[in-house]
Amino acid sequence: MIKRFGTLFAGSIDLDDFGFDATPANDRSHSNDRLLTVFDKADAIAKTLDKTGYDTFWMAEHHFQKEGYECIPNLLMEAVHLSHITKNIKIGCGFNVAPMWNPLRLAEDYATADYLTGGRTIFGVSRGYHTREVEVFGAPMQDSDANRELFEEQVDIIFKAFNQDSFSHKGKHYDIPPNVPYRGYQLEEITLVPRPVTLPVECWQPVVSASERGLEFMAKHGIKGIIGGGAAAGGAPEQVVRKWQQIEAKHGRDTELGGNLIVGFSVYIAESVEKGIKEVNKYFEENMKMFGPLGFVGGLTDNQVVSLADPSKARSAGLPTLEQAIEAGSWLIGPPGQICEQLKEIEGRFPGLEEINVGLPVSATQSVIIEQLEKFSEEVMPSFKSTSAAQVIAD
Repeated sequence: MIKRFGTLFAGSIDLDDFGFDATPANDRSHSNDRLLTVFDKADAIAKTLDKTGYDTFWMAEHHFQKEGYECIPNLLMEAVHLSHITKNIKIGCGFNVAPMWNPLRLAEDYATADYLTGGRTIFGVSRGYHTREVEVFGAPMQDSDANRELFEEQVDIIFKAFNQDSFSHKGKHYDIPPNVPYRGYQLEEITLVPRPVTLPVECWQPVVSASERGLEFMAKHGIKGIIGGGAAAGGAPEQVVRKWQQIEAKHGRDTELGGNLIVGFSVYIAESVEKGIKEVNKYFEENMKMFGPLGFVGGLTDNQVVSLADPSKARSAGLPTLEQAIEAGSWLIGPPGQICEQLKEIEGRFPGLEEINVGLPVSATQSVIIEQLEKFSEEVMPSFKSTSAAQVIAD
């Protein structure tokens, strides 16, 4: 039963133009002052969520994006800041890209944020997908197997550090601690200082390829999954949800279908589907320009990927449409009553699903994001949550 709501903000600034006819993604470049506006935008979204009854504000870690699409490099620092200007919401790391971190530094920083935010920071990890980010930090991305191998060892270390008073680790990439003398004794184990106050640590990871190995690794550590949203198309394929339920059962967690998952959707409330498509299509197109060349828009040919960078070719390239995304269930557009019905149908299919993320894709402006979040909280959420936004505000 759906009873919690969040949104995922990838960290885009407000752009000057949008869509296939606008500036190509690789031609976008902004001043440092302009890129810094992402933090004011995040503040405004967080405050809106906090006063309108939402549960979680998820953000994404990214680096070096002068184009303005994803501009928040440190989620844990941002979580501490946002906890000072909000009272109710939790701040979700969606996600800390582990291969760009030293695992002990990431574990320490999360534990510090956990304490400083009073347990309101939710941990999340991913393998990354931008070669410009991961490879620049010295980790593999083009070699997917090497990336996964590194990621899995890092997460193993992080959970050891979280859960054990002291620990050691011997692996392919890390030898912790090194065999060195320290103040009169030989170093054999170390202790994370601080360790998280909130134990066990709630951890989330994106479910993208839904490989057997990836899902098994998540289940081994008790990591929960987020399907859809951000770079990935919204919605949840039923076969993936069933596969997850089966793997969870193998690890001793019997859940209803959809349990221990969050599903993300792109949502736009409008008087009609047709009017909504007209109003939001430019953001759909801009999102495709950003993520299509990175492999997140299924079925694109090489020529179609090239066309995304050329305003003179994109509209004649047979690219996927917003109407098709609505049909596939990744976008929910229309009057609030219709969106309620669609979510009730999803609730019926996945009775274990307790939380969803709703929002708009990369490039949506601050004013549109806030307007849509407010509309959703007033016109859709009351059908699912027992606590009204008015009660939250009163508190």
